[in-house]
Amino acid sequence: MTEPAKPGVLDRLRARFGWIDRVMLAQGRYNDSKGDFYAAGITYFTIFALFPLLMVGFAAGGFVLANRPDLLAEVEAKIRGAVSGDLGQQLVNLMDSAIDSRTSVGVIGLATAAWAGLGWMANLREALSQMWGLQRGEPRGFLRTKASDLLALLSAFAAIVVTVALSALGNGTVMRTVLEWIGVPDFPALGILLRIASLVASLGISWLLFTWVIARLPRESVTFHSAARAGLLAAVAFEIFKLVASIYLSSVIRGPAGATFGPVLGLMVFAYITARLILFATSWAATSPENLAAAPVGPPDSAEITTRVQVQEGIGVRGAIAAVGVGALGALGLSRLTRRR
Repeated sequence: MTEPAKPGVLDRLRARFGWIDRVMLAQGRYNDSKGDFYAAGITYFTIFALFPLLMVGFAAGGFVLANRPDLLAEVEAKIRGAVSGDLGQQLVNLMDSAIDSRTSVGVIGLATAAWAGLGWMANLREALSQMWGLQRGEPRGFLRTKASDLLALLSAFAAIVVTVALSALGNGTVMRTVLEWIGVPDFPALGILLRIASLVASLGISWLLFTWVIARLPRESVTFHSAARAGLLAAVAFEIFKLVASIYLSSVIRGPAGATFGPVLGLMVFAYITARLILFATSWAATSPENLAAAPVGPPDSAEITTRVQVQEGIGVRGAIAAVGVGALGALGLSRLTRRR
């Protein structure tokens, strides 16, 4: 008799530490739901949407400069002062042509940004729904789906704007200015206290944003209670990642190659890691005990009945034994009948 296999190191750690088991459950849900695939799609649409947004920004700058001739002349003078000769004049002519075509650039940029934004939102919502393990209901029409994604995109844009505004208010420099304005004197530990307050404010704002994304952006909304702890997990990891990313970028962009390609690569890594953090935090929330207990249990698979017909040629062994038995009984009965006569 063979002895049962002993559990491995990871199995023993999962049995001993509950948080390791939770991490492995969340990682399993993330892998089964193709989290890396969706994170790559979110990153693609994030980078792709930046170019039309830059076009919109250039168009907005063109409208401002067209209505402010004094500001336009000042910008042209700074360009000629920084870049002398024919190259400076070419840059000025390029800026003038961009200002002249500001309307068409703005319209094309807005249309492309809307298309890329809808693709980004559709991919994000589908990824979050997969992490939650939500079952698809009746399929919506194309227009209803796009209208729902557009509404979610506008809501996400508003949430990001509010988050950026609150983050700016929580900045240490802004806090110091406010304290000076209300008459609070400076003291040695003020810088440290403002740094801690800025970090706490940034963490709280990120927590609110990630909780909202995890709870409200899936195709079927879930409760904030289920997403709150996952949002806190994503916010803490996001703040740590921002600190590491800032140190990395400051060391990379010092050289000429880093100054050229570092920001683009850094933006791609930033978008990909952020998408992975959101999706993993969502799978963490989906694999919590209360959500696993409340998950609907599907009906069992249909039973399959397979009939088996066995065809034998001849009487077979059982038939031969039965025939011998019947023959013996018949012979015995016939012999008794003959004796009586």
